[in-house]
Amino acid sequence: MKIIDNSKNNKGLSFLYNTIIGRCFLKVMTSQSVANIYAKYMNSKLSKHKIAKFIQKNNINLNDFEDKDYLSFNDFFIRKIKKDKRKIEKGFVAVCDSKLSIYKIDDNLSLNIKNSVYTIDELINKNNTNYEYALVFRLGVEDYHHYIFPDEGKIIKEEKINGILHTVQPIALKKHKVFSENTRHVTLLKCKHLSNVCYIEVGAMLIGKIVNEKVTNFKKGEEKGHFEFGGSTIILLIEKDKVLFDNYILKTINTGKEIEVKMGEKLGDYCEK
Repeated sequence: MKIIDNSKNNKGLSFLYNTIIGRCFLKVMTSQSVANIYAKYMNSKLSKHKIAKFIQKNNINLNDFEDKDYLSFNDFFIRKIKKDKRKIEKGFVAVCDSKLSIYKIDDNLSLNIKNSVYTIDELINKNNTNYEYALVFRLGVEDYHHYIFPDEGKIIKEEKINGILHTVQPIALKKHKVFSENTRHVTLLKCKHLSNVCYIEVGAMLIGKIVNEKVTNFKKGEEKGHFEFGGSTIILLIEKDKVLFDNYILKTINTGKEIEVKMGEKLGDYCEK
C-alpha cells in the first residue's frame, strides 16, 4: 500500500486556479471546444515527438505493454497492457490503475470530497438507490487509462452528462465541484454480487473523449472502456452491505487520503447474501 502525498501542486495548475490572470485562461482551458482542438493535434503524426519525453518523465516501462509502432501521441496513450501484467484477483477489485480515495454517503445522500459536498442527484442527475460508498479512482497521466467491470452482470442504462473540463488534481477539487461540473458518462449496472452499481467516468482538462465498449452483458475483469489523453477520474457508487473492505482500505475512508492501486487489485470481499 502506498499513500499519495497531495501537498505539492503543479506550477501551471497553481497559476490557472490561484491567480486572477490564470482564472481568465481557465475559462478557455476547461471548454469542450479547446479539448476537441487539442485532441486533433494529439491524434496527428505531429504529436509523435512527445512520446519519448513522456516515457522518460513518467518512468513508463514499455515492457509492460504491447509492442507496436505508434502513429500519434494519443495512439501511444491508449496503448494496451500485456495480459499477464494485470491479474484480476478474487473479491472486489480496483477497476483501474489510479489513486483511490473512498467516502461514505450520509443519510441525506450526500458526501464530502476534498471539502466539496456533493449530493447523489448532482453526480448522476437522479437517484433511486441506497448507495453507501463512493469510490473515487483518480488517474494521473502516467497511469494506464483502460478500465474494467468490477463484477459480472448487465448494463441497465447509460447517459452522457455534458459539462466543462476542470483538471481532477486536488487543487481544482478544493475550489470547484469538479465531479458535478465536468462532462461525465454515467452507467447503471446490475451485478451478480454487488447488485446495483453506478459507474461514472469523469472527463478532465483537455480530455474530450471517454470511449466505452458497446456491450450489454459483461464479466468481471472485462474491459469497459478507456480515456484518451490526460488524467481523469472514475467514481463507483456501491450499495450498502455489498463489500467488506480490507483493513488498510477501511482506515482511509472519509480521510481524503489516496491509495495507489492497480487494475484488478483486491480491495475487499463481496458480502455474503
